[in-house]
Amino acid sequence: MFQINIYLRLGLIALTLIGGVVLAFVFGFWYAFPFFLIGIFLLVGYFMLGTIQSSALLLQENKFEAAEQRLKLTPTPRLLYPTNRAYYYILKGTLAIAFKNNDEGEMWLKKAQQVKLPTDNEKGMIELQLANLAAQKGNWQKAQLHFRNMKGLKITDENIKEQYKQFEKAMGQRGQLKAAGQQGAGMVMKPGGKRRRPKMR
Repeated sequence: MFQINIYLRLGLIALTLIGGVVLAFVFGFWYAFPFFLIGIFLLVGYFMLGTIQSSALLLQENKFEAAEQRLKLTPTPRLLYPTNRAYYYILKGTLAIAFKNNDEGEMWLKKAQQVKLPTDNEKGMIELQLANLAAQKGNWQKAQLHFRNMKGLKITDENIKEQYKQFEKAMGQRGQLKAAGQQGAGMVMKPGGKRRRPKMR
């Protein structure tokens, strides 16, 4: 997807709007109108789209600090186009988790769920991250809930599918360990129990 570098966009906004003011003052409004039109178009696009795409690209390259700084250049998240607003919250949550701020990350991810997400891939990604967070806290019941929510989604992203399989395997291994522990607990001899003496021949 074509995108304008954020710093170039900001430079063009300043140039067209300031240039428009100068032209309007010197030659009149109609000479400045094209500059105003371009500047306003770029400015509206900046407020509605933010810096989501470039931040996501930096995150894919594991440049977490750079992605966080780029995301901060999004001026007003509530004015973002709904899809971009959802991605903004997802990115905020993912970055918070990367910086070990799990509670903050969970808050942002749940906020993303409240916005209309474009596909099941995004829904699955959020459920998977929330399931992992719950598992890290030892709350396996909550982790299973998020896991079940994910099973009902039509996920097409191969990376998310692979992570889903890994989590499913981890859940299965935990279930086996739990069952083995319960079986072992049932075989423990109770203190004070009588032992049968062998028959004398």
